[in-house]
Amino acid sequence: MDMEMPQNDFDRLMLFEHARKTAEANYVKNPFDADNLTRWGGALLELSQFQSVTESKKMINDAISKLEEALLVNPKKHDTLWCLGNAHTSNAFLNPDHEFAKISFDKASQYFQQAVDEDPGNELYLKSLEVTAKAPELHMEIHKHGLVQQSMGGGSSTSSNVKGSKKKKSNDLKYDIFGWIILAVGIVAWVGMAKSHVPPPPPPR
Repeated sequence: MDMEMPQNDFDRLMLFEHARKTAEANYVKNPFDADNLTRWGGALLELSQFQSVTESKKMINDAISKLEEALLVNPKKHDTLWCLGNAHTSNAFLNPDHEFAKISFDKASQYFQQAVDEDPGNELYLKSLEVTAKAPELHMEIHKHGLVQQSMGGGSSTSSNVKGSKKKKSNDLKYDIFGWIILAVGIVAWVGMAKSHVPPPPPPR
């Protein structure tokens, strides 16, 4: 674990690790719960942010398989469709191959469009669809500078030689790329979880 990880990142890591374990346990009891599979996929997408590039790709592919399983149960589940769009977008950004990225962005667009069709007027889904149109351009830009490796643990062995400002820049870029993808996935996963598990707050006195 990176000792420099800020507390709020560490808290998120713990939160989503707990969500992953909970989803895994629930799956044993009921493998056909589309909400649970979607939360599992969402948690894996969140956790992929904290891994090296190789591990991150593995986790994203695992998330995709869980989300596809959820769609087999409920093909019209818009939050699952939207999470799948995010998973394919994440996969595209992590791969320097532009052709692979283009195919992944196309898949992402299709899933985002399906999510919008199922839940018209959802601003988050509309925004994701809009941003994905610009994603190939951003992909070219970041891979031209080799920033993905630096920002996702790939450059950690040499990070002590990297000037602080450069390291900060690559981290900022990482959050630019992942911010709209991953944070939003977390919000959806947790809204779903809150609805199903958390007791309502006590009424104000």
